[in-house]
This record gives sequence, structure tokens and C-alpha cells, in this order.
Amino acid sequence: MLTRALGRTPHYVVAGGLAVIFLFPLLWNTWASFSGQPGTAQESGYGFGNYRTLLDYDAGLWRYLLNSTVVSALTVALTLGVSLLGGYAFARFDFPGRNLLFLLTLAILMVPYATLLIPLYVLLGRLHLQNSLIGLSLVLAMFQLPFATFMMRISFEAVPRELEESALVDGCGTAGALRRVLLPAVRPGLITVGLFAFLAAWNDFIAPLILISDSEKAPLPLAVANLRQQSMGAVDYGATEAGVVVLAVPCLLLFLLLQRHYIRGFMSGALKG
Repeated sequence: MLTRALGRTPHYVVAGGLAVIFLFPLLWNTWASFSGQPGTAQESGYGFGNYRTLLDYDAGLWRYLLNSTVVSALTVALTLGVSLLGGYAFARFDFPGRNLLFLLTLAILMVPYATLLIPLYVLLGRLHLQNSLIGLSLVLAMFQLPFATFMMRISFEAVPRELEESALVDGCGTAGALRRVLLPAVRPGLITVGLFAFLAAWNDFIAPLILISDSEKAPLPLAVANLRQQSMGAVDYGATEAGVVVLAVPCLLLFLLLQRHYIRGFMSGALKG
């Protein structure tokens, strides 16, 4: 037992070091959001002064949280719906140019994110979706679809074809087999895709900065970045740190709740066949 424990010591040291590296900034930011800082609503001691400033900023914290929730929910729904059908088609159907079309889909990942925002801004204007949460959600979902389609394809390919064929023999159509047999089997992949889409939409700053001009429609990351004091344009670091904590809490809770499915989703293609 002692030899085995000593053999694992390097792993424990590396894992502990990585945990400290990743957790320290978050813990320090949480402590700073409650501590006093000069020129802020919480100038001394500890309390919720910085959070009260954030709560009352411009359109209000609840408005920005609602905007972020709407954008994230729409992005997740669009990403899951399209990638589910796309991944199923690429994994189960044989059609001319399938692999070439799949490579073209993945090629979108090679295009720099920021270079497409201005053309998309013009396109959304022609579709009358400029400065709207729906338009922003469409753009964020588009950037998630290549990776999401890839994940769903390998998730479907990891499911034995015999399960689907048995359902078809028993009288299920293609849609019925997808809904009753394949959908439960690829649930870890769906959760992984949904979690990635949520994190990307919830934390994104560049796309809202370009596509949203109305402050009342801004998601929380954009509102936190725009948070300024009224005098001399100085940054209210206390309220900004409180905003970072508010942004991080839903992400941490979702990851802790779904981490088992998240890991299984990434491992779905490793044991194929």
C-alpha cells in the first residue's frame, strides 16, 4: 500500500498544483468582491456594497441576467437541435460527398472568430435581426455548430448499429428509432455539447460588443465590461469583481452537476465498436 501511494505521489502533486493554479484566481476574485476598495461602494471592511452597485447599475443586474439567460438558452437549443440532426445524418446515412461536406463543416473552426462578425453584422441588418437577442443567439450557435456536429457524429458512431436495426425491425421508423433508442444512448454527448454551448454563450463578450448597441439588451459580460464610475471614467473594480463572481457561479454549478455526463460525452468515441 505504501509503495502504491508513493507511486501515485507525482500524480497528486501535479493535480494539486493545477487545482491551485485554476482555483486561486477565482477564490481571490471572490474575496476581493466582498472586501473594501478605495473609490467603490465598499471602501472599507467586508460586505455587499460592491454587489449593491452591480445590482443598481444602468438597466439593473436582473435585466442583464435575463438577457444572458435568453441568449444562452436560445444558443443551446439551436446548437442541440441542429447538431443532433447533423451528427445523426453524418453518422448513419451514406450520401455522395458526405466526408467532404463534413470536412467543410469542420473548416469553419479554422476561420478566425472576429473576422466574421462584421459580415454577420451586415447580414443581420438585412434580416432585421440586428441589435436583437435572437440575432446574437444565431451567431453564437453558428460558431458552436462545427464542434457540436463533430461531437454528435462520434457519439452516434459509438452506438452499435444493431440497436437501431432492431428498432426498425420492431416497426419503428427512422424518427422513432432516433427518439426512442438513439437519443437516450447519445445523452452524454448532448449534455457535453449543451454545456459547451452554454459556457460559450454565457461568457461571450466580443459578439455582443459588435452586434448589440442597446444597453438594455446587453448580456451580463458586456454590462460588466462597461461598468464605470460616473467620475473620470474610472473602473469600479469592486463592482466588476462582483460581476465576475455572478458570471462564474452558474457555470460552476452546471459543471459540478453535469461533470459525469460531460466526461462520458468526451469518452463516447474512444470505445467505439
